[in-house]
Amino acid sequence: MHNDINLINFIDTSLEEKKMILEWRNHPNIRKWMYNQKIIDLSSHLAFIDSLRYSQDKLYFLVKKAEQYIGVIDFTKIDHNNKSAYFGLYANPYCKLAGIGRILETISIDYAFNTLHLTVLKLEVLSNNIQVRNLHKKFHFQELGTKMINDKEVIYMELTYENR
Repeated sequence: MHNDINLINFIDTSLEEKKMILEWRNHPNIRKWMYNQKIIDLSSHLAFIDSLRYSQDKLYFLVKKAEQYIGVIDFTKIDHNNKSAYFGLYANPYCKLAGIGRILETISIDYAFNTLHLTVLKLEVLSNNIQVRNLHKKFHFQELGTKMINDKEVIYMELTYENR
C-alpha cells in the first residue's frame, strides 16, 4: 500500500472531519450515484457515525494521502465466517488528484484481503455509472448479475482473492 496513505476510522474523526465527509456525501456529483439520493442532515450523519461504534459488520474510513483528504472507503456486510464483504468508495469531489479512483480502489482491495483477510470482495454499482464500472473491471471485478433498487438498475460485481 502507499506509504503516505492514512485511513481514519469514521468513529475517530474530528467534528470538522465529520462535517467535511457530510459535505462530500451531499455533493450532487456524489449523491447522484447513491441508493439514497436525499440530502442527509448533520444530526442523522453524526448518529450514523456513532452507530458504527457498536457495529461488527461495518467499517468506514476517511482516506488521507499525505496532507490531503482524498475520499472515503467503506466495508459493509462484513462476514468473517465466509470471509466476504461489500465495499464502496467515493472521492473528495473537490480534490483534483489524478487517478484518485484507482488509489481508493487499490487501498480498498489491499485492506480487504490483507487486513480483513477476506477472500471475496463484493460491490454494487448503478448500471449507468460507466466510469466506475470500468474502474472495477480494471481491477478484475466480474459482473455477476443485476437487480433493481429504487427503480434503478444495479450491477452486482465480485472479486476473489485468487483473481485479484
